[in-house]
Amino acid sequence: MERREFVQFCAAAAASAASPAVSADAQPRRYARSRLVDVNGSPLHGTDVPANRNLIFHYPYAATPCFLLNLGRAAPPTALKTADEHPYVWLGGVGAGHSIVAYSAICAHKLTYPTREISFISYRTEKTPANRFSSVIHCCSEHSQYDPAAGAKVVAGPAPQPLAAILLEHDPRSDELYATGTLGGELFNEFFDKYAFRLQLEHGPDARAAANGTCVVRPLEDFCRQQVKC
Repeated sequence: MERREFVQFCAAAAASAASPAVSADAQPRRYARSRLVDVNGSPLHGTDVPANRNLIFHYPYAATPCFLLNLGRAAPPTALKTADEHPYVWLGGVGAGHSIVAYSAICAHKLTYPTREISFISYRTEKTPANRFSSVIHCCSEHSQYDPAAGAKVVAGPAPQPLAAILLEHDPRSDELYATGTLGGELFNEFFDKYAFRLQLEHGPDARAAANGTCVVRPLEDFCRQQVKC
């Protein structure tokens, strides 16, 4: 870790430790360690993750989508809070340039998520009248915007908390990537409750099946038929 990033991490950790309240959301939740692979089943290497492109995979359950993003720049550690004000520290990006990040693609406001038919949420690099900032994850349902370079903190809109982070592990020897857990305010139970019927149609009885050791990563445009741009 570079000295500047180490100083930022120490400051973030101190801010988190300042609160005596400890929440499960402040601690990493460990799920099955799952290798990220391409559509052919080959390991996805960090150097092969294209910059500024929406990639999607499902973790830690078969029906819970996540964004994998190469921001093209280092993402430093960040101190954050959940909707109920519990602090936690996101440790930043991984990979050779510390630029690769992953987040739940379930919006923290109304649980909007990418389906095979349509996606109202995606990563946008351009600043537009609807985007107060460039390089944000933007949900068109109510215009919540998240900064993926800062732990997916909320920068605009009504979302009450950051997107849950997907914990990534990068093997510098093989350049392979693994998903290992989550951090922050998970909304999986609410997601399964709200979309029970739709998920049953889409995934059958396997919607809540746990990741089985590998997660297929593909471009968002190859996963869903239409992306809404607002």
